[in-house]
Amino acid sequence: MAGSVFDSPMYARLFPAGEVGRLFTDTAEVRAMLLVEGALAKVQGAQGVIPETAAAFIHRAAMEVQIDPAGLAGPTGENGVSVPGLVAAFRSAMEAPDHAQYAHWGATSQDIIDTGLMLRLRQMLALQEAMLREVVCALGTLADRHAATPMAARTYGQHATPTSFGATVAHWGAPLLDLLGELPALRQSALWVSLSGAAGTAAALGATAFETRAALAAALGLHDPKRSWHSDRGPILRIADWQARLALALGKMAEDLLILTQTGVGEVSLGAAGASSTMPQKQNPVAPSAMAALARQVAGLHATLQGAALHRLDRDGAAWFTEWLVLPQLCLATTAALIHGHSLSQTLAPMPDAMLGAMTTGQNLIHAEALSFALARHLPRPAAQAAIKALCKEASATGADLADLARAAYPDLDLGPVFDAAQQMGHAPDEARRFAAAARAL
Repeated sequence: MAGSVFDSPMYARLFPAGEVGRLFTDTAEVRAMLLVEGALAKVQGAQGVIPETAAAFIHRAAMEVQIDPAGLAGPTGENGVSVPGLVAAFRSAMEAPDHAQYAHWGATSQDIIDTGLMLRLRQMLALQEAMLREVVCALGTLADRHAATPMAARTYGQHATPTSFGATVAHWGAPLLDLLGELPALRQSALWVSLSGAAGTAAALGATAFETRAALAAALGLHDPKRSWHSDRGPILRIADWQARLALALGKMAEDLLILTQTGVGEVSLGAAGASSTMPQKQNPVAPSAMAALARQVAGLHATLQGAALHRLDRDGAAWFTEWLVLPQLCLATTAALIHGHSLSQTLAPMPDAMLGAMTTGQNLIHAEALSFALARHLPRPAAQAAIKALCKEASATGADLADLARAAYPDLDLGPVFDAAQQMGHAPDEARRFAAAARAL
């Protein structure tokens, strides 16, 4: 197996990273850092910090020069960061020493690495947002279509009371809808430019340091934090937290689908997939299994990343390196879960007969609560509860149907609505339709 499933041609369909995978490559990282170097030179040239002719040359070269990431391995291993080797290679490739000397003027490696990372994370969020919108819209359509399709709600893994499949879908989709709503604020609070120099003091950037940072932010379409954040990993943590909550919301949907597709349950169809190598009857829930596994991976990585935010003083190599090891895997795992969720949202469908059968073949015990409230109209509530609990024990001991026992015990009560799942779903259909309306409004 490859060191990372996201780099494996064999596992590429099981753990797909899609277009986001291309953002977490050496080539993409080098390209992003060169864009930052070019934009920095252009801004400094306009401000008169460096010669304008040199700035124009550096800016153009940053878009045209090709730097082989493999050629940076030696200096990166020696220096602990890629930027010294990148700047040296960039200056050499320009073949214009008089201009090249002004590249990377006043910046530090972390400025270039972190700002380049933000450019890639911005693209990642845009790609994820587009997919997530489609997932929410598809789930909204499904919730609306099955707002009144009865199914058994489960608590502690056991049948509780009737709900609707549409409401279950709405419970999957509502956290995803919330995450979409958070994106504008997340971009504002996390997609930051970094330009603070070697120790965060901006000393080498000169008197116009603050103006240069603001102009660089504008040139790159990022936000100016108006301070150094070299050792404050808040922006990274906010993006990672959003990723983790997305992965976990998708993982919850996956866990539910793993239960609803079990043998003996079979209340949901996932579409054609999941063949076994030896058992012809099997249709394994591959996508939900992958989503649940990816959510677990993200949860672990998220915890590690939070620990990596403990930077010592003004920069901490070990903490920063830990971030490099963890963040790409966290983002790719979240994206893979989202890609699977997107696919499932287009193909999954309920099995209404199986859902209804699950309630009736359970001796109608799922209606015990409704029955106790019906009886409470004629008896004190504690007495009604005790009476129905006794009937449930009798049903469990004898295998009798609760509806038959109740009708025999209370022949004068109209119990038809009590044992009609369609009339016992409470506000579940309304909840499904409210979510569907919110999804349509996207």
